[in-house]
Amino acid sequence: MAGFPVNVGHIPDVQELENGPKAKIPVRFVRDVNERPLPTIPSHFSSSIPVIDLSKLKKGKNEEFHDEMLKFTASCEEWGFFQIINHGIDLDLLDKMEKLAMEFFMLPIEEKQKYPIAPGTIQGYGQAFVFSEDQKLDWCNMYVLGIVPDYIRVPKLWTTNPPAFGNTLDTYSLELRKLFKELLRFVALSLGLNENIFEEMLGVCEQIVRINYYPPCPRPDLVIGISPHSDGSALTLLQQRKDSSVGLQILKNQTWVPVQPVPNALVINIGDTLEVLTNGRYKSVEHRAVTDKENDRLTLVSFYSPNHHTEVAPMPEMVDEDNPAKYRKYNHGEYFKHYVTNKLHGKKSLDFAKILP
Repeated sequence: MAGFPVNVGHIPDVQELENGPKAKIPVRFVRDVNERPLPTIPSHFSSSIPVIDLSKLKKGKNEEFHDEMLKFTASCEEWGFFQIINHGIDLDLLDKMEKLAMEFFMLPIEEKQKYPIAPGTIQGYGQAFVFSEDQKLDWCNMYVLGIVPDYIRVPKLWTTNPPAFGNTLDTYSLELRKLFKELLRFVALSLGLNENIFEEMLGVCEQIVRINYYPPCPRPDLVIGISPHSDGSALTLLQQRKDSSVGLQILKNQTWVPVQPVPNALVINIGDTLEVLTNGRYKSVEHRAVTDKENDRLTLVSFYSPNHHTEVAPMPEMVDEDNPAKYRKYNHGEYFKHYVTNKLHGKKSLDFAKILP
């Protein structure tokens, strides 16, 4: 990519650091004091994160539907994050995908490095969003793959070890795609819009999966698992391995709130695209991951975004004299290029689309 900084220095593999001095954290991972996670966070916050029973929304417009839709709407407006239960995804499929992902991360480093993330791209194995030698690194290994449409797939980056990984990921992603479409219908209904408006507007959405592995860290007080950021998607879905440590935190009222996993639930969050389309009524939320001294953590994150040719702007229904457009019209491909060629830094990526006062 023209003008893209490629001199990022040697990027250590965090899993390989376990072979070195246990308490020694390489300087590239040590965060500035104001970026380090606090040792304690008020635990009462986590119980407030909404849990939506999707089966009640699927039943149709009865009393249960209306009650759950009120909760769903409040979740989108007040939190931008919620967990869904009774989502309809086969739990055996979720378990299988988790196990295959873990098998991949447990492979020798030489095997995983056959699929490297190239500078200026986000697909492959390693660390994405690294642009300079002095940039602080996340305590995380990633494996990122484009799924749909076919033109975003990079076949040479798809591992053949474990052998069932590729076919299982395709099946998994197809099931999640149905769920994304269903969730966007409920988002539309929560806004009082035609339930198919997002599918008609966004067309064939792009789907990318990022699998994150966070090894135990001897000094979790000094590092960040993934830097604070908002997602560029319309919606993001996160699956956490059942025995993973608690690591996801969201920024709520200037406090980092831990998201306590609910058994068999999936975590959903609003992305920048929905913030723009709803003209800020539903906002993307800054979030990060922290590490644990004793336990590792695995997450599978699926992003559902407009394709690169889609024009994105606040929907006319979300704009009036009292609520003028806060974001300009833009091409999602240009926004995506902006997103992946800048380091993760809070909600700064959304500055690309904001109309300044």
